[in-house]
Amino acid sequence: MPAKKYENLLSLIGKYDRMLVAYSGGVDSTLLAFAAHVVLGDRCLCALATSDTYPTSEVEDARETARELGLRLVEVETNELVDPMFRENSTDRCYHCKIELFGLLRTLATNRGYTYLADGSNVDDLGDHRPGRRAATEIGVIRPLEDAGFTKQDIREVAEMLGLPNWDKPSMACLASRFPYGEEITEEGLHQVANAEAELRRMGLRQFRVRSHGNVARLEVEPSEMNRAWNMRAAVADAIKGAGFSFVAQDLEGYRSGSLNEVLET
Repeated sequence: MPAKKYENLLSLIGKYDRMLVAYSGGVDSTLLAFAAHVVLGDRCLCALATSDTYPTSEVEDARETARELGLRLVEVETNELVDPMFRENSTDRCYHCKIELFGLLRTLATNRGYTYLADGSNVDDLGDHRPGRRAATEIGVIRPLEDAGFTKQDIREVAEMLGLPNWDKPSMACLASRFPYGEEITEEGLHQVANAEAELRRMGLRQFRVRSHGNVARLEVEPSEMNRAWNMRAAVADAIKGAGFSFVAQDLEGYRSGSLNEVLET
């Protein structure tokens, strides 16, 4: 079934003449970029955004994946922290981030002669609080993976089938997603979370988040890794405190995407 969806994806992409892909190095955008490269060749260009809201290691991994797959890549720098609407971290924070990003990419696409701007959204993205989708719609971003019916699981299965190097890469989100709504996003806070997560990654944990609650770090770990994290709790606490937090707690529910949206009214 996922293989059939991939055939449909290639057919969909074939209807577009020139495409700029918003590429992050995650498995979703990588699959889209690879498929677009297969179909469109030099009529496809990938754009990687760099900013304080993404760890340097993620940017380096994205560059390496693009090189390995032969993707045509251009980099753009975004400056979310200069926008007070982003810094204040309201429930619409992602809208302000994405309206800048997609607006920048739309200008880039227009200037370079790329008719379509696409991102790696999939059908699983429809069930969460995602103000960034509104920004994408306003800018006219197309969603080929979603249109082809891809779920996150489908994406991983097809990426593995195609031998993409990051098919099992843990999901990553903007570092601003580590802060509860209403807590100001600062450069210092972003670096604190990034440093804490980098240390835990070096310790071997794969899928987790360090959520910042003032001077308290709440660690969410994938359930399959929770026992391991608990057994390393002294080292984990030292690593997180070394990044600047005063207290460390391990969330008993484990990692779940968008957990800070749980406080929103439904």
